[in-house]
Amino acid sequence: MDTTQLLKGVLDLAVLAVLKDEDGYGYDILRRLRAAGLDEVGDASVYGTLRRLFQSGFLTTYVVPSEAGPHRKYYSLNAAGRDQLNRSAKVWREFASTMDTLLDDRGTAA
Repeated sequence: MDTTQLLKGVLDLAVLAVLKDEDGYGYDILRRLRAAGLDEVGDASVYGTLRRLFQSGFLTTYVVPSEAGPHRKYYSLNAAGRDQLNRSAKVWREFASTMDTLLDDRGTAA
């Protein structure tokens, strides 16, 4: 199964989840997503998702100067973002539970 379409549907949730406990800059967030097993996530998709989540009011940003290279824009989950994460996680868990039921054949009559 091609996971690309699945990933498009859950990338917002995945990015919010990655930022739940620790702020991060674009490449750091991408690296954490890949380390978690989302190997197929693309750079442009993550950066676009960060912009969209920021514009939607779920993230705040701040810049950290760097002597070794360009300044880094860090993203942080704010209260609205935490609420969105909780809502989206609930929807995901209900959906995943339904899919588990279908796949385990518990949802069909004998």
